Amino acid sequence: MLNLNRFMPAAALIVALLAPVAVHAADDTQAIRHVMMKTWDKPESRLQVEPVVLRGAHAVAGWTQGERGGRALMARNGDGSWRVVLCAGDGIRHAPALQDAGLSAADAQALAQDLAVAEAKLPAAQRAKFATFDGIVRMDAHGQHPPADDAAHGQHKTH
Repeated sequence: MLNLNRFMPAAALIVALLAPVAVHAADDTQAIRHVMMKTWDKPESRLQVEPVVLRGAHAVAGWTQGERGGRALMARNGDGSWRVVLCAGDGIRHAPALQDAGLSAADAQALAQDLAVAEAKLPAAQRAKFATFDGIVRMDAHGQHPPADDAAHGQHKTH
């Protein structure tokens, strides 16, 4: 018979080491959703934020609102809060675009792969909405729209 008592200290150590990582990721996911909801959710047009994929100090969050959708690239500020770096559709699904937005090659590749896995679990109709955002809208240092003359800005108002 296997004596499980001798494995308990090792199991407790693994749980103790991994639990803060899981809690931290859940907290970050909630913080990202909160930033996006506070910015764009409206009673007449509810914002849905899913999936949220994290890698280091960056995340990509998919969003839908009515018949539209897109993705937001998020960055962690020095104080641990999150801000929107840019909004796009399919333009930030792949590593080269994420690198152009400032991620390291390794983080961009990992985030793109994690995003593909997370989005594959969603219904096809929801994934199709992410592609309806045309272009890329970069935010200012506070996560707000810069003055807009670009074509993508007009469609961003729905979000």
